[in-house]
Amino acid sequence: MKPFTRHRGVAAPLIRVNIDTDTIIPSREMRRVSKHGLADGLFAGWRYLDTPGGKRENNPEFVLNKPHYAGATILLAGNNFGCGSSREHAAWALVEYGFRAVIAPGFGSIFHGNAVRNGLLPVKLPEPAIDALNEYASASPETNRILVDLENTTVRGAAGDEFGFVIEPAHREMLLQGLDAIAMTQQHLGLIEAFRAADRQRRGWAYLDAGQATTPALIKASISVSVKSSS
Repeated sequence: MKPFTRHRGVAAPLIRVNIDTDTIIPSREMRRVSKHGLADGLFAGWRYLDTPGGKRENNPEFVLNKPHYAGATILLAGNNFGCGSSREHAAWALVEYGFRAVIAPGFGSIFHGNAVRNGLLPVKLPEPAIDALNEYASASPETNRILVDLENTTVRGAAGDEFGFVIEPAHREMLLQGLDAIAMTQQHLGLIEAFRAADRQRRGWAYLDAGQATTPALIKASISVSVKSSS
């Protein structure tokens, strides 16, 4: 994952409530298991028009197709963003498109976790704050960029407009370091190995492989060690 510390970018407004994961990436756009190749299907139901010949064309009214929002990396959204099914493809599609943060009053809980684990920062702010950010950004999207500062947990729009947000410490650390859950766990390999070594002494029977487990003498010896350790 790409570490997230501070990011300033063009903010695109898609302020509709209950945007679910099927809207973010429709199932028909999920043609592969891979994380890659999903950006073109992002918001496909709104982003494209179906023509009589079956060829898909950009919908000029959709925000991401407007020239001022080309290259948008921050999404301003409505409450309960990412509700619906648990598909991780929704986070993958947003990240591959180029989004670094989504700012909304609330998120679907599974989507929130998927976003963090893929380097996408979900920022919870109240509706008045999002309205203020949208008013500032939409006045001149390319110039009036939003600053999202994870180190200080703030979002800054117009001069003097700064909004604080709350994020779980573990999630903040994952994003700051650019580490997923597995990589975070691997940081403690020394402690894990020390625990396993001590546990092997206490419960040797738990570490026998299939062949050893069928040897009566070894089973008896392991049980004896376990009993002595517990006493």
